[in-house]
Amino acid sequence: MSKTIFGRRRAAGLLMSTVLAVALAGCGTADEQTAGPTSSGGLTTVKLQLQWFVQAQFAGFLAAADQGFYAEQGLDVQILEGGVDIVPQTVLAQGQADYAVAWVPKALASREQGVGITEVAQIFQRSGTYQVSFANKNITSPADLRGKKVGNWGFGNEFELFAAMTKAGLDPGKDVTLVQQQFDMQALLTGDIDAAQAMSYNEYAQLLEAKDPATGELYKPEAFAVLDWNTVGTAMLQDAVWANTERLSDPAYQETTVKFLAGTLKGWAFCRDNPEKCRDIVVAKGSKLGASHQLWQMNEVNKLIWPSPNGAGLLDEAAWNATVDLSMTTKNQDGQTVLTKKPEGTAYTNEYVQKAIDQLTAAGTDVVGSGFTPATVTLTEGGA
Repeated sequence: MSKTIFGRRRAAGLLMSTVLAVALAGCGTADEQTAGPTSSGGLTTVKLQLQWFVQAQFAGFLAAADQGFYAEQGLDVQILEGGVDIVPQTVLAQGQADYAVAWVPKALASREQGVGITEVAQIFQRSGTYQVSFANKNITSPADLRGKKVGNWGFGNEFELFAAMTKAGLDPGKDVTLVQQQFDMQALLTGDIDAAQAMSYNEYAQLLEAKDPATGELYKPEAFAVLDWNTVGTAMLQDAVWANTERLSDPAYQETTVKFLAGTLKGWAFCRDNPEKCRDIVVAKGSKLGASHQLWQMNEVNKLIWPSPNGAGLLDEAAWNATVDLSMTTKNQDGQTVLTKKPEGTAYTNEYVQKAIDQLTAAGTDVVGSGFTPATVTLTEGGA
């Protein structure tokens, strides 16, 4: 991915972020993004940069802070909300945060351009990206997108879609009409596009929170067809925790990293077992969309994490290699790829998360979640 591409995406991202910021007017924030002390009340201060606004996508981190799991590790974790013009991996590399949450392909693209970051934990074990259409469009496979108006967000979020179309023998630049999509589902609902990008835990729920004008009731899942990249075989790794590569040579930072990951994984385990409490934590922190939406999101995010047969947070090398391969071989409509070469240096390590897993396991915390069973969540209009 060239700097030009990045620059164009960044500019467009600013515009979309601004639009979303307006939409989220009144949205609360996580902890304030101000410089903090290096210690507080005997605790070591740690700053975590999220990649977007407060929502259940980040519930495990918020719960770890709320429930005192970070404090148990001797940490005072300040959670920095993402949003307008915030690139988490850049914030991390510039020393304004100690850790950051970012999708793997986008973080690797930044890394290829010289950003010194290393993945230290893979929170989401599966992709949460869908391509959704109305069922009567008969789009049941990527090949069915031929000749359709296909929405996508861009900014590096489109490569799973592009990989799927390429795998199906479609040229994304010729065989479909690509439409820049806002971070909502209005274009699909109004019929301006035939298929829309959606996260399983967010925009897809927004469809089910909307009223079907034909019935006056909320849409049912059967009204839509979903392309899931995990099933298609073009899924890429998403939410991961990144650390500063250079600082990982410091024993103190190494120790803090293990502690931070132990508190974080305990937070995610808590949210697996207590989704309603984590919903309340997220809503109390100021999420714009309401309680039913956040409970749906919590349930869907848990599906992306649990079960984790090797332990939550541990990076699966096969999934990593698949993500890198797609990042190097999948071209967007401009002929650009996410990466031009394999990541160099220490792009990831399981060293610290394994120590965190071992610590939690010894203390009796279930970090595998083999018994996890998703709930059935009832959505209300507008996600209230």
